[in-house]
Amino acid sequence: MGKEHENDLVMVNEKLYPCTLSVAMDLVGGKWKVVILYYLKDGEKRYSELRKDLHGVTEMTLSLQLKQLEADGLISRHVYGDKPPIKVIYSLTAFGKSFNPVLDAIRIWGNQIVEEKGEFIKRG
Repeated sequence: MGKEHENDLVMVNEKLYPCTLSVAMDLVGGKWKVVILYYLKDGEKRYSELRKDLHGVTEMTLSLQLKQLEADGLISRHVYGDKPPIKVIYSLTAFGKSFNPVLDAIRIWGNQIVEEKGEFIKRG
């Protein structure tokens, strides 16, 4: 596997990027994608469970972010049943699980920030 060179461009899925970091950020950038991946880290969840976990996300935003994560191969969506009410379960793919070490590093850093500059508040 080749390494990025300082002045090289990167192409992934026929899309051109200035560096490998921009590839990664294209996949997980934004306010909610990393948080969704975090909440799926320990196992599958239904849409309603994710909505409850992600305090402040709108239904439209959550749906869009889930579709993008699925299209990029980070999560899978399994539909059970063919008549309403159907059951939809989301889970990390093997590719999505490869992001877990990054999630752990971000969580540790976030904990440090809160301990130094903020406070933890119990959910009510």
